[in-house]
Amino acid sequence: MPSPETTSTAQPVATSRPSPVIGRESLNMPNFITATRLMLSIVLFSMIAAGGWWISAAALFVLAASTDALDGYLARRYKQITVLGRILDPFVDKVIVCGTFVFLLERQGESDSGVNAWMVIIIIGREMFVSSLRGILEKEGKDFSASLAGKMKMSVQCIAITASLLSLSESLPWAWLPPVRDVLLWAAVGITIWSGLVYLVRGFSLLRQE
Repeated sequence: MPSPETTSTAQPVATSRPSPVIGRESLNMPNFITATRLMLSIVLFSMIAAGGWWISAAALFVLAASTDALDGYLARRYKQITVLGRILDPFVDKVIVCGTFVFLLERQGESDSGVNAWMVIIIIGREMFVSSLRGILEKEGKDFSASLAGKMKMSVQCIAITASLLSLSESLPWAWLPPVRDVLLWAAVGITIWSGLVYLVRGFSLLRQE
């Protein structure tokens, strides 16, 4: 689903002179896959808002999140890293994950998704903070690429979201799923805070360097 801090899928910083944000070289398969993931997120949000399509929504979320690995791999494998890809890929990751959390929160009044407002605030707040810090550091030419903490955070969040979507399905007679979902959601919040602190320490360390 993957972003400079999601899985190892985010398109890395190109070492050559950056290409225009939108140009002929931007019309490649990795960027097409990334754009397709954005379109899938719109379908996913519509399904969550409508309700009743929980298993299909979970499958669509897994597809949209997991194909993050594909666009990053293709960009590196065929040397199709572009400025547009570096902007679009992490943006789509955040839309998919944060957007799904928001729509699951909206369902709380009608059914128990396990997602609470304070959880969403922490998750979105952390993303905004790290993105801002990354912008400052990259402007100064410092490497603030993905870390293991960011990749772990993304993985746990995706697992928690999948469990939350499945727990809303009345056709799955799994009494153990809601408690497991709650544990996963708490774990997602915990690792979100932890990874944010890791990036904070790393960021200030880089800022102190001459």
